[in-house]
Amino acid sequence: TFIFEKNCEMAYELSGKLLEIFPTQEVSASFKKREFVIEKSESVNDRVFTDVIKFQLIQDRCALLDSYKLGEEVKVTFNIKGSKWEKEGRTNYFVNLDVWRMEKVAAGNNQSNESAPTYVEPAPLPEAEDDLPF
Repeated sequence: TFIFEKNCEMAYELSGKLLEIFPTQEVSASFKKREFVIEKSESVNDRVFTDVIKFQLIQDRCALLDSYKLGEEVKVTFNIKGSKWEKEGRTNYFVNLDVWRMEKVAAGNNQSNESAPTYVEPAPLPEAEDDLPF
């Protein structure tokens, strides 16, 4: 397994290979999201452990992925968001990894390349207009 690097209050960083990019989804008239997957591998005691982690971008941040290609090494800065959803007497819990910053990582090290990080100031979530849990 891997360890998230905590860089400040409630924000985490993770680097890995961009494995999947999904199209933007219009969840409601006032809410959109775009998901993507990063493959994270690490070596522990001569064994390689690989995890695939799905992240999401919301609202205006959906466009952050437009300049990235599959297979690129990226570093994401994200918040862990949890929510509770109740419907018809059933309770479900959801966890989302909300990315608010992305940058390319130069091949062979964890330093970013000459391009500046892609960053959009985090914005508050709008109120959902439907009863969907996401």
